[in-house]
Amino acid sequence: MLIAAVLVIFPLCMAMAATNDFLSMTIPNRLSVILVASFLCIAPFSGLSAIDLGWHLLTGVVVFAAGFALFALRVMGGGDAKILAASAIWYGWTDATVAYFAYVGLFGGLLAVIVLLLRANANFIILSGLPVPATMMQANKVPYGIAIGAAAFATFPQSPMFQSIVGILPS
Repeated sequence: MLIAAVLVIFPLCMAMAATNDFLSMTIPNRLSVILVASFLCIAPFSGLSAIDLGWHLLTGVVVFAAGFALFALRVMGGGDAKILAASAIWYGWTDATVAYFAYVGLFGGLLAVIVLLLRANANFIILSGLPVPATMMQANKVPYGIAIGAAAFATFPQSPMFQSIVGILPS
């Protein structure tokens, strides 16, 4: 059951965050709550020590503070800040976290270029009937949850939670 929880909950929540952000430019708060609550339920049984658990929670607090500051400066959306903090808890204060945020930046930059290209060709897209959500055409907004979800999928196998579960998988 523990293996299934780790291998399903985090990826499913991140996929839902990316999809919802793509379609509606919002990330539901319940996804962040599910990520934090499930981590708190799973972590004690995954082999993390109390000190490691503390580092994981501290990572979430630091990322939330940074995300809140970026939200206050109108650089980042509130849903993006919350899902980043909730997902950072699963990574902890590790090299995997650095890789995660590097990928968020890389995929976010690529996403911004794609969105700008879509907006520059909005008339063509509308006339051609390509199935692009109207939310993608809104000025001054980028569905960054897509980049966050992609980065999560790219780096989750490096996370301590995933690595601890791989160690107990049956051969």
